[in-house]
Amino acid sequence: MAANVLVIIPALNEQDSLPGTIERLRAQGFQNILVVDDGSGDQTAEQALRHHVNLLRMPFNTGIGGAVSLGLSYASRRKFQAVLRVDADGQHDESYAHSVLRPVLEGKVQLCVGSRFLAPLEQETYRSSVCRRIGIRFFSYLITALTGQRITDPTSGFNAFGPRAIALFSQSYPEDYPEPETIVTAIRSGLGFCEVPVAMRPRQSGNSSIRYLRTLYYMVNVTLAIMLNYLRPVKHVPSEDRGRE
Repeated sequence: MAANVLVIIPALNEQDSLPGTIERLRAQGFQNILVVDDGSGDQTAEQALRHHVNLLRMPFNTGIGGAVSLGLSYASRRKFQAVLRVDADGQHDESYAHSVLRPVLEGKVQLCVGSRFLAPLEQETYRSSVCRRIGIRFFSYLITALTGQRITDPTSGFNAFGPRAIALFSQSYPEDYPEPETIVTAIRSGLGFCEVPVAMRPRQSGNSSIRYLRTLYYMVNVTLAIMLNYLRPVKHVPSEDRGRE
């Protein structure tokens, strides 16, 4: 199932949590793993090499959008049929990886998001802060109202991309606030989108790169980015496009 799948792990200063993330992915059968080191100041890159995965290093920190974009370009050039994005911090439960990939590999959608808010309450092993949950709920309502499709976890970084999504987002991936914008773009472009339930764990180490989610600044800027998305022409990717160079 994982033969034509590339796992992209964007990482910033995750030297402590990255090895465990890689090993758990391998335990799930994933061998094609790419770490994108987004200008880390620690031993993140060295840990990736020590664990014998592919590595791309950014010369400086570009943000999560830039790191994922580089990984998708890598996948497009090498003709992978699906991409699984997993964060390096150990919060994503890798045992759900195949569930996130399944709708994409079956051709039902081109973007599938693992939602922690679809999981039964008894499976909730981690709850984000109140401020963060308020922000997530706001964006859920906003995107649902704009697209007409129910969204429960618009900031999740546990994603799977099909070949048409790889082709589109390898050329143009949102940089500043990628997760909510990616969902909006996928729906507007007719790629097909769904969510599946997943569980999350507390961060294993380090600090979150989206601490600004707690602030009004983040909410205002993401809202503006989503609204501006609707002013841009809709991009459509032909079904036969498999991510050509």
